[in-house]
Amino acid sequence: MEGKRILGIDPGSGRVGHGLIEIINGEPHLIGHGCIETTVNSPETQKLSFIYEELTKAINEIKPDLIAVEMLFFARNISTAFSVAQARGVILLVASQANIEVVEIAPLRLKKVLLGNGSAKKKDVQNFIKDYFQLESIPKPDDAADAVAIALSQVLISN
Repeated sequence: MEGKRILGIDPGSGRVGHGLIEIINGEPHLIGHGCIETTVNSPETQKLSFIYEELTKAINEIKPDLIAVEMLFFARNISTAFSVAQARGVILLVASQANIEVVEIAPLRLKKVLLGNGSAKKKDVQNFIKDYFQLESIPKPDDAADAVAIALSQVLISN
């Protein structure tokens, strides 16, 4: 797994969090994190196009070996669920076009892998990321921290 680059992605239509981890000397190192942010009131088609363009640029630049994406979980707001599902489709398309392996992880499994407790709180996951990588603060916005957790989960699963 040495030298492997794992890009974690937290899908959304308003914000797509991303976090990049690289295995160096057998240990995961946080290389970077951030968000692709769409314009709030723009049409859904423009948001999806922007996510496609930005993610394509990012993947071409960082050249990950693996992309880990959070699975869609039950949402109370059906329109939010549809928007997130559409963004996930764009993310999977970009990964496929780049010929990069994709793994998916459910939120409960993610929490179980990182904290040993599938019902852990989102804040617990974020604090775990902060402590694990010895960061001064939790990566912001929350979507970026979630993406880092998604990437790290794949390292821990494979060990």
